[in-house]
Amino acid sequence: MEVKQILHMNKGDDETSYAKNSKIQCKILSITKPIIEETVLKILGSDLVPKQSFGIADLGCSSGPNSLLLISEVMDVIHAEYSRLSQPSLQLQSSTREFRVYLNDLFSNDFNTIFVSLPEFYDKFKQDFKDTTTSEGPDLFISAVPGSFYGRLFPNKSLHFVHSSSSLHWLSQVPPGLDTALNKGKIYISKSSPECVKEAYSQQFHKDFSVFLKSRAEEIVSGGRMVLSFMGRRLSDPTIEESCYLQWELLANALMTLVLEGSIEEEKVESFHAPYYAPCPDELNLQLQKEGSFVMDRLEAFEIDWDGGTDLDKNTKNTTNETVASSGERVAKTIRAVVESMLESHFGEDLTMDTLFQRYAELVSDRLSKSRTKYINLVISLIKN
Repeated sequence: MEVKQILHMNKGDDETSYAKNSKIQCKILSITKPIIEETVLKILGSDLVPKQSFGIADLGCSSGPNSLLLISEVMDVIHAEYSRLSQPSLQLQSSTREFRVYLNDLFSNDFNTIFVSLPEFYDKFKQDFKDTTTSEGPDLFISAVPGSFYGRLFPNKSLHFVHSSSSLHWLSQVPPGLDTALNKGKIYISKSSPECVKEAYSQQFHKDFSVFLKSRAEEIVSGGRMVLSFMGRRLSDPTIEESCYLQWELLANALMTLVLEGSIEEEKVESFHAPYYAPCPDELNLQLQKEGSFVMDRLEAFEIDWDGGTDLDKNTKNTTNETVASSGERVAKTIRAVVESMLESHFGEDLTMDTLFQRYAELVSDRLSKSRTKYINLVISLIKN
């Protein structure tokens, strides 16, 4: 089954849901907020501001508390700019009459949860702009656009600002040609993986990112901007710890404990391949140059602790067993909320998720007791030629 049909964050709001286990993604948004604000202000201060309709898209919006966070931040920036400009002839609202916001994710995303929260969001928007406009104020239209961003989603030249967070590390498909014998006992790139496995993943990312850029190039107006943030790495080697290969390695180890107990078949584990890739800056630059439609305004990398850095004391090397265990459980819940849909599709009822992620939490806790493993997140700001 295709990735776009099965990949979705855990729905609802129970203890294993993405809504309850997306603090890492929220932290990433908070870290990239200054770059987003700067980008929006550059658009507002340019000749790009449309006279009628301003198009904004958030790609990979998911569901839960983070889904409207980006749009809220963008509207706060615009509202602040409305308030700052005192001369009516200079005010943005005198030319821009409406904002079109598109929330995109794959078809199986829990859009209904987002829809339920929209009335409150609309009320806040109207109240915020009520006292800063010379007339009735601008209109806001929010729409859901289901589908893969590895292809066209929006009309030609309809967007001015595009954002995506914690999404582009997901590939459109598992790299073709991955023979189970080549990557035995693994579900992603590992230090023991042969070069052909690493190359297959790299080629798939390059293909996908190229399609992504070409699609957005058709949809974004000249001078429009994108801010993209996703898991990556700073160096070229995909098996260094910061590339996130270790989280997949530990998940494979947890699965193999169930194989040893006879709960699942080893062949099932070896035929599961994560549709994921954490690129390095050189790979991004290569595709940007090849595609040619965008100029890079900035590229930054920042670190995030696996557990979000909330429990383990960064100022001491001594941590209690309870604290480490708690961090391991939180990491396991975060990963479960993201990958459970794919595991369910592949393993079916043979795999008991509670058992698997209990084992995974134990392995992560053991790892965290020895070292502070971190994610590397890349954020890039692009300008459409």
